[in-house]
Amino acid sequence: MKIPLTSVMVDDQDKALAFYTEKLGFVKKTDIPMGEHRWLTVVSAEEPDGTQLVLEPMSFEPARDYQKALHEAGIPLTAFQVDDVNREHGRLKGLGVEFSMEPTDMGPTRMAVLDDTCGNCIQIFQVG
Repeated sequence: MKIPLTSVMVDDQDKALAFYTEKLGFVKKTDIPMGEHRWLTVVSAEEPDGTQLVLEPMSFEPARDYQKALHEAGIPLTAFQVDDVNREHGRLKGLGVEFSMEPTDMGPTRMAVLDDTCGNCIQIFQVG
């Protein structure tokens, strides 16, 4: 069993694509019109054939409620691994990204939580 796709719910696919590519450094992989929305995926620039992240449009009201509740509680929807949280935090802050949690040691990991401007808290972390 493999995980070829995973997704984040976004309130605006265009805004999400800009944030995930221009700020986080992902690369657009797939962009297929599907009526009102698109099948829109990004991948890690370091792993262009790796797991695709679907920028999933929120067209289901309970999903909006779930996303809002997670965001208000400061709970990350997902997490991305980085080599150096402090360096990535500094780079992203320089690009205007807002953080709800500054780099913090948590057991064997160091993590920070950012706002993706599309309704989600996203955790970045490093191991060791």
